[in-house]
Amino acid sequence: MRHLISAFALGLAISAAPMAAHAQTNAVATEPASWEDVTYANPEGLELLARIYRPQSAEGPLPVVISVHGGAWGAYDRTSGRVYDQALADAGYLVVAIDFRQSPDYQHPAGSADVTAAVRWVRLNAEALGAEADEIGLIGSSSGGHLALLAAVRPNNEAHLGTPIAGTDDGFSAHDGIDASVDYVVAMWPVSSPITRYRYAQRAGIDQLVTLTERYFADEDAMWDASIPRIVQAGEAEDLPPILVIQPGMDSNIPQDMTFDLLQAWQARSGKVDYAFYPGAPHAFGHYPSENTEDMLAAITSFIDRQLTD
Repeated sequence: MRHLISAFALGLAISAAPMAAHAQTNAVATEPASWEDVTYANPEGLELLARIYRPQSAEGPLPVVISVHGGAWGAYDRTSGRVYDQALADAGYLVVAIDFRQSPDYQHPAGSADVTAAVRWVRLNAEALGAEADEIGLIGSSSGGHLALLAAVRPNNEAHLGTPIAGTDDGFSAHDGIDASVDYVVAMWPVSSPITRYRYAQRAGIDQLVTLTERYFADEDAMWDASIPRIVQAGEAEDLPPILVIQPGMDSNIPQDMTFDLLQAWQARSGKVDYAFYPGAPHAFGHYPSENTEDMLAAITSFIDRQLTD
């Protein structure tokens, strides 16, 4: 079970493994959502797909959750989070699970630029999607949690502009004038500071994480630039939406001190934080049906609903 802390000030201190089957969890609803794949962006001629999970019985416009998969910025795709993506759609949200540019072919900040592009794409096509353009949040797993947080604190930064997105009648173009800010972020076991996790992986001898981090970030300066606690503490954040951080207690991929740095940075800037801790749970536990996953989904839906009614 989890330990949950919800407050405006909090005074404490690779993988997103894909599932073998396509069945949805029964944690939230009994009628399964449908899904379809569409092309949402086309940077440098690369088609980026979004898997749209749509509730069967709900009528639009629907609040939107954009889902960003993990994989150390270089592995997996939009299908990785199918357990929680399907469950959130079953709970009544329009879930948009996205592919984005990854290593080794692309480097920071390409991935987070595509996340902000997905937000703009939803807003641009809200009517056709049956989406509520003013109710959009992000959920991300592991490195996807990092990309979601980075997109949230730098939604309209110059580095996050320029990704061509699909329009209703004009093909692909950037539409950089559309605001990419979001209402909240759900960060599941996030790699909130790439430089911190990189050095931890070096000390721990986790060679795969070291290699994948080096492939996505040009150097340690780039890792430091992308550190969410650093950005927030330095006052560089363009926006500071409410966050829910989910941390497993037996996570060998995520040093807990890094997570505490994220929470403390948000607190220092008067950001709104929810924190759910799951003792004994491993990294990426929410990708598999379990009692902890059901509890996590209940915490996520409660958190999202509270942000949309504030």
